Amino acid sequence: MSRTRQPLTLLQATQESPVLSRLSDLAGESQARLKSIEPLLPASLWGALKPGPIQDDSWCLIASNSAAAAKLRQFLPALCSHLRSHGWQVTTIRIKVHAIQQS
Repeated sequence: MSRTRQPLTLLQATQESPVLSRLSDLAGESQARLKSIEPLLPASLWGALKPGPIQDDSWCLIASNSAAAAKLRQFLPALCSHLRSHGWQVTTIRIKVHAIQQS
């Protein structure tokens, strides 16, 4: 008997795989962290930042240029404190500069 496999949606594949599920959870958490800190940052930085990976107690933010990264560094202690007060175990925020494509 030949059995054809039905294609899975991305959501189904993510839910059925523990590894993909964990990655999806981390991506969602990273996005939530960025949303949480936006009110603490100047509006001019909002479009210049993207959420990056989470590793243990370290979180990465991706800045679109070095000027945005330099400005962001001024806020790091307050951002870490804010995130900890909201239940996230963050001791370090790393900043990576990478050109962000505007859509």
